[in-house]
Amino acid sequence: MTIQQENNQVKKNYINGKWVPSERYSTNINPSNLNEVIGYFSEANKQDALDAIMAAKDATAIWAGTGIQQRSDILDNIGNKILSRQVELGELLAREEGKTRAEAMGEVHRAGSIFKFFAGEVLRQSGEAIDSVRPGVSVTTTRSPVGVVGIITPWNFPIAIPAWKIAPALAYGNTVVFKPAELVPASAHALAEIIVEAGVPAGVFNLVMGEGKVVGDILVKHKDVKAITFTGSVNTGRAIAVEAVKNMKKIQLEMGGKNPAIVLDDADIDLAVETCVQSAFYSTGQRCTASSRIIVTAGIHDKFVKAMQERMSKITVGDALSESTDIGPVVDEKQLVQNLAYVEIGKAEGAELVCGGEKLTLAKTGFYMSPALFINTTNDMRINQEEIFGPIATIIKVKDYQQALAVANDSEFGLSAGICTTSLKYAKHFQENIQAGMTMVNLPTAGVDYHVPFGGTKGSSYGSREQGSYAKEFYTTVKTSYLSA
Repeated sequence: MTIQQENNQVKKNYINGKWVPSERYSTNINPSNLNEVIGYFSEANKQDALDAIMAAKDATAIWAGTGIQQRSDILDNIGNKILSRQVELGELLAREEGKTRAEAMGEVHRAGSIFKFFAGEVLRQSGEAIDSVRPGVSVTTTRSPVGVVGIITPWNFPIAIPAWKIAPALAYGNTVVFKPAELVPASAHALAEIIVEAGVPAGVFNLVMGEGKVVGDILVKHKDVKAITFTGSVNTGRAIAVEAVKNMKKIQLEMGGKNPAIVLDDADIDLAVETCVQSAFYSTGQRCTASSRIIVTAGIHDKFVKAMQERMSKITVGDALSESTDIGPVVDEKQLVQNLAYVEIGKAEGAELVCGGEKLTLAKTGFYMSPALFINTTNDMRINQEEIFGPIATIIKVKDYQQALAVANDSEFGLSAGICTTSLKYAKHFQENIQAGMTMVNLPTAGVDYHVPFGGTKGSSYGSREQGSYAKEFYTTVKTSYLSA
């Protein structure tokens, strides 16, 4: 759409140290209240993306040559600014994406903590001095920045995921072209404002909001973008991989999951129920680490199903900013339609819907649905194989732990997996044999720390791990240097 640029709700792209207007803008709507416009946001065109890439390329030497103390101070400043605006940014995030206020506040705090962590990592960079097999020759290994990094992020964590990609990119001396998801530009723009205010030099950080088929396509194909880090759908991730390899780019892909949560006969049932409810339905199920397959052994199955129904009856769906809300709306109409379609698919496959799965009409018009629970499902059903990305969970009844593990591993995904048990034997066996990048024992599958590696196996992830000290594997290259005395 085209609107007057004087409108104080209009937010521009940031390219080469300047806020750049666009000919077209998208309207950002609150999914909890469709009558509320959050703002209007630039839609970058092809030239905007090219300008951002050129600016980032021109700034590579400047930023890589900036002293580590200065880079550390800037990142720490960004983290402090985020944390000082936690309430403001949390409310903005909740209004934009539909995550509850409490969850949004937690996400903002995580984003600030990530920047502060990598402020420390700047100062902890190290290399090695290694004896050569040849007398009189010394060998050292050091790490160098990759160069221009293209960052493409999803809508479900609109400030945390950008933070855990931008922070290490800048920490290790790279320059950035950042394309956020079209659905959540407000949080991305607020983060960009903070990065600019913290003193990042012109060209080092660039924000280009817009469509993936325009901005994302250029980032993936342009020869001067040396690395692409992407979080999003499987199909898009695979397409990015094909294109990126043509130009020999480094790629890092996080593409979703169909995460299992096993509940054994010996589990603490109250803990198991709360763990599964938190995993499956909070954040409206819109997390790649959500547990959508709950695998329950026969001895506890019926009792567990009854307890789940009772617990789900107490879940309040509502406005993301309301203190009484447990689960906010779905992010947009397209996602809501897809969720409801999967409810019908489950029914058609023979699964029994025992809770929810309905579109809700509340006081404020929004994209609301009641969390759904299916029982009597089998692992070959579409609702157990395809990532739904909504508040829909299934229960699969199995004979014992061995069958539970086999069912859990029967998936093209392998991001996060959990088990509820009081048996140390089964807990350890599970952690060693589950085909997933992250494992949880008596914990929700969706809770992860910011200072340790994040990533999965099989179709969930491709490339080196994100977060923590492991981030350097993607954002740097290793140089081996020989010197003859």
